[in-house]
Amino acid sequence: MKIFNYLMSAVLVGLLFTGCKKEYTDTSFVDAATVPDKLSALFTITQDNTGLVTITPNGEGAVSYDVYYGDATTTPAKVAAGKSTTHTYKEGVFNVKLVAYNIAGKTTEKTQQLTVTFRAPENLEATVGIDASNNFKVNVGAKALYETFFQVYFGDVPNEVPANFNEGQTVSHVYAATGVYTVKVVALSGGAAKTEYTKVVTIVDPVLLPVTFESTTINYVFNNFDGGNASVIANPQSGGINTSAKVGRMIKGAGQPWGGSVMPLSAPIDFSTNKIFRMKVYSPRVGAKVLLKVENAGNGAINFEKERTTTVANAWEEIGFDFSTINTANVYNNIVLIFELGTVGDGSPNFTFLFDDIQLAATMPSNQIDLPVTFDVAGTNYTVTDFGNNATADDVDPTNSANKVKKTTKPNGAEVWAGTTIGTPSGFARAIPINTTTSQMSVRVYSPSAGLKIRLKIEDANDNTKSVETDVNTTVGNAWENLIFDFKNQVVGTAAINAAYTYNKASIFFDFGNAGNGKVFYWDDVQYLSTNVTASVSLPLNFENSALTYTFTNFDGGGATVVDNPFKTGINASNKVGKMVKSAGQPWGGSFIELAGPIDFAKKTFKMKVYSPRVGAKVLLKVENATNGALNFEKEVTTTVANGWEELTFDYSTINTANSYHKIVLIFELGTVGDGSSNFTFYFDDINLF
Repeated sequence: MKIFNYLMSAVLVGLLFTGCKKEYTDTSFVDAATVPDKLSALFTITQDNTGLVTITPNGEGAVSYDVYYGDATTTPAKVAAGKSTTHTYKEGVFNVKLVAYNIAGKTTEKTQQLTVTFRAPENLEATVGIDASNNFKVNVGAKALYETFFQVYFGDVPNEVPANFNEGQTVSHVYAATGVYTVKVVALSGGAAKTEYTKVVTIVDPVLLPVTFESTTINYVFNNFDGGNASVIANPQSGGINTSAKVGRMIKGAGQPWGGSVMPLSAPIDFSTNKIFRMKVYSPRVGAKVLLKVENAGNGAINFEKERTTTVANAWEEIGFDFSTINTANVYNNIVLIFELGTVGDGSPNFTFLFDDIQLAATMPSNQIDLPVTFDVAGTNYTVTDFGNNATADDVDPTNSANKVKKTTKPNGAEVWAGTTIGTPSGFARAIPINTTTSQMSVRVYSPSAGLKIRLKIEDANDNTKSVETDVNTTVGNAWENLIFDFKNQVVGTAAINAAYTYNKASIFFDFGNAGNGKVFYWDDVQYLSTNVTASVSLPLNFENSALTYTFTNFDGGGATVVDNPFKTGINASNKVGKMVKSAGQPWGGSFIELAGPIDFAKKTFKMKVYSPRVGAKVLLKVENATNGALNFEKEVTTTVANGWEELTFDYSTINTANSYHKIVLIFELGTVGDGSSNFTFYFDDINLF
């Protein structure tokens, strides 16, 4: 192409001096032409002791050259671009000068040394190396004593015409295919004798991530062990997310439970940026275990592994392996694949797996369940696993049909410990980053009633002895609430949270401790809280949160405390309630509790459940400002049921919402001094605005 450009430039120069002036009136491009650059000359000599040397000048932007031979000849040879000149030399070393001209007549000079001798070249040294950026490219250079030029044969075609070059120059060649080739470098002088150098080069296309099995030049080597047998085959299940031509196939035959295959890579795996492995898998069944392991090539004890389970049968799916905790100070060169670790294969279709597109990525595949779990992300596998006769199904939010949720029924006959594993038995796509500092998770729950115990358990999907669990009671019925599970401060049992463990599996238990009786729960938005939520006393007041301290300030004979519900009947089966014992003191004796913040009176009807020893007992509910008791509002109603729970309603529609109210004050039988007997003992619960 350079020669063509030079010839075209020469033609244009010629045209400028012909009669075609009308066609070429703008000659500004001539003045703008660059000065010739990168000058060199190729010297070749006949091997007949005549000293006949052919000089071929070359350079960028040159249209012609003056070649000064460097001997007694003083007149230079005029050489057009792409042409050569010959000259006969005696033995010796000559400084050949090139003067290159561009289209505007601007010049550049270079002097290059020429050695002419008739003795055989000596001390031949050649460099033959594979190019750093192209594994199919070889670069060759050479030097020797008494040589005039070199020839190189790359050894990949019959009747090869050698490439000529001089000392200080590099000749490159790109091979069409992998293989073993003999590169021959020949040093020539003006005599018949020549000196040769040969080197065998192996052209290998390296096995690097991502591994797709599509290259026709890569040799995908598998080292099979103990019954595992991996190979590359034409894709027999082209479709879905994988229509590639080639895939890997693993047939697990008789051998050991750990039978698998090692695929050596040509360079260490780079975990500096991405630490999530992705691999497409075609499994004959759901729940098959897939282990991906990386190892050091020289020391198998340096390794890291993750195991996942398949979630579909007879279809391609992309599985993710979370390597975020790998020690990147180590070197990992090998990928190890083991299917169904722990089970000896039989070589049948039931133990035949396909795999493809092994790569490092920044994120997990979208089809794998991961926190937060919303049940709304298209393509995600939201499979859950029930146990203890629980029954969970896909459903919609009872308050919003556009929101997808899970519906769990604890039917008659369900065990007291019946529960649901969130996702497949292999759990989440990555570990829950929970620790002793950020120790909370939350689940949004729609419960049939308040006071029901909900348990959340997290564990290592591969070792269920590494687990921690906690309970939270529901505080409302037939309404959504966000339950906070604190695995540090509300731990059930003796197992404490351990930051060294991998927690990547979660199970939820509704109405834990009670046998199934048909209760139905809706749930959604399972998530890890990166910042712990501090619980505070606020509406609704249901006394069920074990993380809170419900502090009552009693006055003038009133005495309020939180106790176990002694009457779990009727409309109130919750576990905890408030108890007011009115003793001797003043007729206005009662108690107040201060909330963490001002009450929001967007709704203005208070409701409270009350258990009274008699009909007609007066119940006053009052709200006050935190620092100024003169800012208050109150309503009084009377009980209509004796020795049974009823829900009382207090109309606050005329309250002045410009004021702030932080305290809730309760006074039973205002105007009467109590005596501390059962006749002056009242229970209350579920104080809230509607």
